[in-house]
Amino acid sequence: MDDHSPAAGGPDDGRTAVADLRLENRVNPLGIDRLRPRFSWKLHADRRNIRQSAYRIVVGIEGLFPETAVWDSGKIESDQSVFVPYEGPPLQSRVRYCWRVKVWDERGIESLWSECAWWEMGLLSPADWTAQWIEPEQVNASEEQLQPAPLLRREFTVRETVKKARIYATARGLYQLELNGSKVGDQELAPEFSSYENCLQYQTYDVTKLVRVGANALGAMLGDGWHAGRIGLTGDCCSYGDRLSLLLQLEIETVGGSVMTIPSDEQFRCSFGEIVYSDLFIGEMTDARLRQDGWSEPGFDDSNWAQAAPVPFGYDHLTAQYAEPVRAVAAIRPLRIVESPKGETIIDLGQNIAGRMRFRASGPAGTRIVLEHGEILDEQGNFRNNIIGKNKDQKDIFILRGDASEEFEPRFTYHGFRYVKITGYPGVLDPNDFTGIVIGSDLRPSGSFECSDSRINRLQANIVWSQRSNMVSIPTDCPQREKAGWLGDIQAFAPTSCFNMEMYAFLSGWLRNVRFEQLKDGRIPSVVPFTEGFKRFLKQPYGYSSAGWGDAIVILPWVLYRQYGDLQVLRDNYEAMKKWLEFIRSEAPEEVWEPAGLHFGDWLIPSLSMGDGEKAIDMRKSAYLTAELVSTCFYAHSARLLADIAELLGKADDALHYRRLNRRIRQAFAKRYVREDGLLTAHFQGIYVLALHMDMLPDRLRDKAVDHLVALIRGNGWKLDTGFVSVPYLLDVLCDNDRQPVAYRLLLQTECPSWLYAVEKGATTIWEAWQAILPDGRATNVSYNHYALGCVGDWLYRRLGGIDKLEPGYRHILIDPDTKSGFSFAKASYESVYGTICSAWERNGDMIRLSVEIPANTRATVVLPDGQRIVGSGRHEFHYNL
Repeated sequence: MDDHSPAAGGPDDGRTAVADLRLENRVNPLGIDRLRPRFSWKLHADRRNIRQSAYRIVVGIEGLFPETAVWDSGKIESDQSVFVPYEGPPLQSRVRYCWRVKVWDERGIESLWSECAWWEMGLLSPADWTAQWIEPEQVNASEEQLQPAPLLRREFTVRETVKKARIYATARGLYQLELNGSKVGDQELAPEFSSYENCLQYQTYDVTKLVRVGANALGAMLGDGWHAGRIGLTGDCCSYGDRLSLLLQLEIETVGGSVMTIPSDEQFRCSFGEIVYSDLFIGEMTDARLRQDGWSEPGFDDSNWAQAAPVPFGYDHLTAQYAEPVRAVAAIRPLRIVESPKGETIIDLGQNIAGRMRFRASGPAGTRIVLEHGEILDEQGNFRNNIIGKNKDQKDIFILRGDASEEFEPRFTYHGFRYVKITGYPGVLDPNDFTGIVIGSDLRPSGSFECSDSRINRLQANIVWSQRSNMVSIPTDCPQREKAGWLGDIQAFAPTSCFNMEMYAFLSGWLRNVRFEQLKDGRIPSVVPFTEGFKRFLKQPYGYSSAGWGDAIVILPWVLYRQYGDLQVLRDNYEAMKKWLEFIRSEAPEEVWEPAGLHFGDWLIPSLSMGDGEKAIDMRKSAYLTAELVSTCFYAHSARLLADIAELLGKADDALHYRRLNRRIRQAFAKRYVREDGLLTAHFQGIYVLALHMDMLPDRLRDKAVDHLVALIRGNGWKLDTGFVSVPYLLDVLCDNDRQPVAYRLLLQTECPSWLYAVEKGATTIWEAWQAILPDGRATNVSYNHYALGCVGDWLYRRLGGIDKLEPGYRHILIDPDTKSGFSFAKASYESVYGTICSAWERNGDMIRLSVEIPANTRATVVLPDGQRIVGSGRHEFHYNL
C-alpha cells in the first residue's frame, strides 16, 4: 500500500453545519396526519470523523417562529440524527409548523442553527370535515358499459385578499381539480390505489395563488380508475363500486382574519365533457368536439347542468397521503418514426416506459386518431401487442375539434410501452409533435452504479427503468398487463429498490395496506390491494397466499429497517408478522410446511418454464416441483427474522420462541428433504440457493450442497436456472462459499437465460421471463417490464461497488469492493439517511486506487486489497500496489 491520504485537505476547526432537514424522510410535507412525526438531518464539515454528541430541536407555528416555540427539546445528549420523534403538545389540524435544529459535535462545539424547514398538518379528525360526499349524474359502470368522465363545478365569491387557501380532496374513482381554469397541483391519478375499504387517501393542495378576489370557480373531473374501472390480471371492473363520487373542502383565510369554506355539497353542478371514457387498461377516448370551454372558470353558463347529489359515505377510512404522489416525472422525445413492413406508422420512444403520449395535431373536425401502445415489434419489425387478455387494449383515441392546433394527453390512464402504432393522423408526422410522458410515484433517486463493462451499465439502467415504471402508487409487477401489487416481486426486489430510490415512505405506506388485507386466520394475500378479481383468481387452484409472497410481511419491514435504521416499521408490522407465522404453524404441525393449496414455489425456473413460443411449458410446473421445499425454507427464514425482530423490540420470550421454532424447522427440513450426500429431493439450482442462504443444511453437508449447486450450473452450460424467490440470493451464495468465479461467469453470461442476454437483445427494461425474446428473434406474449429479476442490482452495489452496512441505516458502513473481479473500475454511491456514501475504485496495471466518501455521524470499515482494515469517516483515497 502506497498511502491512504485524504482526497481533500486535512482536519480543520470548522464548525459543523446542519442541513437537509426531513420530516418522515420527506422534504417539507404538506397535509400529513402523523401525530408524532420524526425529524432527521445531516451533518457537514470539512474534516473527518465528525460525530454528533447532542442536539436541540425547536418547533413553532409559522408566523410566530422562531420567537415563539410550541416545543423545545432542549439540549439532548445523543448522537441520534434520524427519526427523532416529536415530543411536544398535540399537533393541530391545518397548522403549518416550522422547525430547526442545532447540534454539538464530538468536540462539544455548538453549530449554528439550521435553516428552517416546515410541515403542515392535514385534517386530523372526522369533525374537521364539513364537506359531503357528492355523486354527479352518471352512468353506472359495468362490464358492458364504459362511462364518460363526469364534470362538477361550483362558483363562489371572495371579498378580501387571500392569505392562505387549501383544498382537501379525495374521490371514489380518480379526480383532477381545476380552479379558475388552472389545474390544481401536479399530481396524477389521485387519490391513488389503496385498500379502499380500509384506507382511502386524501390530498392537500396549496391554492393560495389561484384564488382571486371576486368571482371564482372550482371544478373537478372524475375517472373510473381502480375504483370502478377494469383492473388486475383478470380485467374485471367495479372492484370497489360502480359509481364515482367526490369529497372536497376548500378553506380560505383572508388577510382580515375571516375564514370561508367551500365544501362539496348539492350546490355543485354536474355534466360531462370531452372524455368519452377512461380506463386504466382499455385506455381513454377524448372527443374534443364535446369540450365545454371555460367550464372551470367563473361566468360559465351551467344552467343546463344537473345538480350533484349528496351521498352518506362518511370519513372513517380517510387518511392523509403519506408518500410522494404520482407525477409526470420525465418527458421523452421519440427516437424515430418508422413505417413497418405492413405499412404501419410506428413511433419508437427508444425506451420502454410507464406513461402515455402527449401530441399535437391539426385537421378537420371529427378526425379520429388512434394510438395503440406496445412494448415490442415482431421479428419482421411490425407492431405487436404483446399483452393479451381481457380488457388489455392500451389504446387511446382522440377526435379532433378542428382547431388550428390541438394538444392531447390522456388524464386518467397510463400504459406500459415503447412503441406506439398511430392511425388516422392527418398530415405528415413530425417527431417534435410527440412526447412520451413518464408517470410514476415521484421517488428521489438515491443511488448510482457504473463499471467498466457497458453491458452491466445498461443492465443497471434497465433495472432503474423497470423500478420507475412499477412504482406507481403501489409496487406493481408490471405497468401493462396487471398493474398489481404482487408481494413476491417486491420481496425479491426490495433491497435493490432501496439502493436506487428513496423508498421508505412509499413501501412503509404500502405495508399498511398489507396489514389491512391480512385475513383473520393470518394469511397474507399474494396481491395487495386484494381486489375481488384476484380473490376469485387465486382461490383455485392456488389459495389466497403463498410462501415467499406472504413472507413479505416479515422480510420487507426487515429490509426497510436495515436500510433506513427505523425501528418503527418493525413495531408497526410486528403483530401481523406473528399472525402470519401462526397461520403457517397451523398448516405445518410437524414443522414442514406442506401447502394446502398450490403455492408458487420457485416461480418460473427457466428449465421448467422456457418453451419455444408456441409450445411454452406450463408456468405452474415450477410450483408443483418446488413448493414444499420453498415453503419450509421461507417458514424457517421468517421465524429467524422474527426472532431477531422480537429481540430488537425487547420481546425476549418471543425471541426465544421463534429461535427454537427456527431450529425445529431446519431439523425437520434436513430429515425430510436432504440426503447424506447433500442432495436435495428437489434437485434444482434455486432450492440449493435457498437452503444455503437460509441455513437449512447441517454444517457437515454445506460444502456438498455447494458442489451440487455448482455442478448444476456447469451442467446447464454455466447458465443460471433459478426462479423468482431464489435468484436474489444466487450470486451471494456463490461468493459466500468461495465460488466467486462462478458468480461472475453467471453475471457476464450472454446466452439465455442470463441478465446480459436481454441486454444484448436490446432490452431497455427488465423482462418478466428470461426468454421473452427467443434466441431466433421471435417475441413471446409476456411482460417486458417486470423488476423482479433485476434484484441483482443489490449485489452490484454491495459486491462490485463495495457499499454494505454493518449497522442498520448505514450507521456503520462496510466498504469492501471486489477489486479482483476482472473489471477495471467500478463506482457506487448511495445517499443514506446520514449522507452520501461513495466507493470508487479503478485498476491500472498493478496499481489500484480506491476513493471513499463516508458521511458525518457514521463510521466505516474500509477493507483494502491486502485485507487491512481502516476505520473512520470523511473522504479518503487509498493507493495499493499488487
